[in-house]
Amino acid sequence: MIYSNSMRDDKENIIVNKSQQFAVDIIKFVEKLEEQKKYVISRQLLKSGTSIGANVREAQNAESKADFIHKLKIALKEADETEYWLILCNLSESYPYDDLLHKNLVELMKILSKIISTSKQ
Repeated sequence: MIYSNSMRDDKENIIVNKSQQFAVDIIKFVEKLEEQKKYVISRQLLKSGTSIGANVREAQNAESKADFIHKLKIALKEADETEYWLILCNLSESYPYDDLLHKNLVELMKILSKIISTSKQ
């Protein structure tokens, strides 16, 4: 598991850890895409896939509950976009696809949705 080097103790924060690990996994997948010169999709995946964790991290320093929810909603939107690009890879015969990466993304989306709904209560 990957842990941040920041002064905060994120070791027990599942969503921070999972989103950060997902970003690392996306980077590895994007490298495979770029080896095959699939630059358009790789750039989109890199942006949206790493943005999930960035927004989750921002949410940890939210100024209010509403700000926290808003930042996690942005992370969820980025996750949805990432899923779109992964689905395109799956549907395109000449593109690599990583089923485990997609499954991890779906799990991440479920966790984000649960945190958002619980936070609204």
